[in-house]
Amino acid sequence: MEKQNKKWVIIMPIILALMLVVGIYIGNGLKVENESSQFFIYPQTNKLNALLNYIEEEYVDSVSKNKLIEGAIPVILEELDPHSVYIPAEDLQETNESLQGNFDGIGIEFNILTDTVIVINTIVGGPSEKVGLMAGDRIVMVDDSLIAGIGLSSNDVVKLLKGPGGTKVKVGIMRKNEPEIIDFEIIRDKIPMFSVDVAYMVDDSTGYLKMSKFSKNTYEEFIDAIKKLKAGGMQNLILDLRGNGGGFLDVAVNISNEFLDAGKLIVYHEGKARPKRESFSNANGMCINNKLVVLIDEQSASASEILAGALQDNDRGIIVGRRSFGKGLVQEQTQFPDGSALRLTVARYYTPTGRCIQRPYGNGTFDYYHEVVGRFEQGEFYDADSIRVADSLKYFTPKGKVVYGGGGIIPDIFVPVDTSGISDYFTRVRNRGYIYQFAFDYADQHREKLSEFKNYKELAKYLKRKKLLNEFVAYTEKKGVKGKPDDIRYSTELINTLIIGQIVRNIFNDEGFYPIIQDVDMTLKKAIEIIELEK
Repeated sequence: MEKQNKKWVIIMPIILALMLVVGIYIGNGLKVENESSQFFIYPQTNKLNALLNYIEEEYVDSVSKNKLIEGAIPVILEELDPHSVYIPAEDLQETNESLQGNFDGIGIEFNILTDTVIVINTIVGGPSEKVGLMAGDRIVMVDDSLIAGIGLSSNDVVKLLKGPGGTKVKVGIMRKNEPEIIDFEIIRDKIPMFSVDVAYMVDDSTGYLKMSKFSKNTYEEFIDAIKKLKAGGMQNLILDLRGNGGGFLDVAVNISNEFLDAGKLIVYHEGKARPKRESFSNANGMCINNKLVVLIDEQSASASEILAGALQDNDRGIIVGRRSFGKGLVQEQTQFPDGSALRLTVARYYTPTGRCIQRPYGNGTFDYYHEVVGRFEQGEFYDADSIRVADSLKYFTPKGKVVYGGGGIIPDIFVPVDTSGISDYFTRVRNRGYIYQFAFDYADQHREKLSEFKNYKELAKYLKRKKLLNEFVAYTEKKGVKGKPDDIRYSTELINTLIIGQIVRNIFNDEGFYPIIQDVDMTLKKAIEIIELEK
């Protein structure tokens, strides 16, 4: 035993010396040598993490590893598809709000006119209505800070007024016929974001329902709207999905179910790591026996296309308008500990006939989102024959109707972009927002008189007698836009209708606006015509 101990006493210094030499040699391999870096990654090491660590430790200047990561993730996702996206922590709440169906705030719609925040409407039952804010009030102070006349943008105002539920904000307002600022203390609360813009009866038997998105609360809103329309005598429905960019897939499935007989395939989706999953109707829908027309356009996407595709492939209703966007990918959201999130494409969805309506994205995100411009340039917005689809993407519905995959839902009945009433004068005043601004200013100046009318129809009749076009032309001349008499005459009906619609909207919201502009909405008029022919 004593001899063994003596042997270790001799050997150990030698082993330690060898270990020290090897350690120095390995360490020198990661240092600058003859102004040439030798960066070696062992096979078991994650290359990306090793690279970030190496940069953080050895780069000539101080760098933030987190900043590098935040910049690298979007670049990595660009190699996938246009709908796999990274959402930084500071943007996640706002990004999710439209899909969650609510946000925390004070509950007002506002506009900024002459550098002053003006309340357009208060949300019914919201915090501002409860404390007494009114349409037409000018918000000049927020928490004792002046906000009028200092050049705040709409986003700046939103940031001041939004906040966690239960917190307080003090606003000072100027009100007509009140000589001094009136202070209100408002407790922020959940404010609903509605996705059913409007539901009203076009005539004694036909209802019109417009949806802007498929959020968490959309199905419940849809059911409430259908009940309202049925109470008004609805036998036929025009469902407007134009401009609807989509949302939750399960909401689209639930709404599709309201129109279909039992056992009809609504949609299925699958991916490399996601087994095939099918959704079928159960015959419990409220609208199975109602005649149906669905309106779509180039901005109808995702969940809108699931709904339109399910109805078209099951020979249910008539799809009217222009080819939809073409998004057939399903995203799943994962949140990271720092509050950021990743929406990763995990599956493709397919309509009942088996078609995927996702359009190609191999040329990159920029070309993908500008493909709609290409459709316009090739004449697709004006001529159905300009729609280019390969015969290999042809499918058949149970009744033998031809439908196509590979790039959106092609409508059963095409309606081109309406150019009637479009003159150079109209284009200039519309693009500069003068129609909206004039209508808002007029409603604000005459709010007391306009609020006396019991409904939008009476108000619209009153406004038609006011010769608003003459006032509008004088208004735009002061803004530097003078129209030719022929242009003004050609656009008279269109401009008058939009002005009256926007003024009414300031008093009666969308419930007054949409029935008025119906007169200049060619796609909606086509839908009404189709239903009339089928009665």
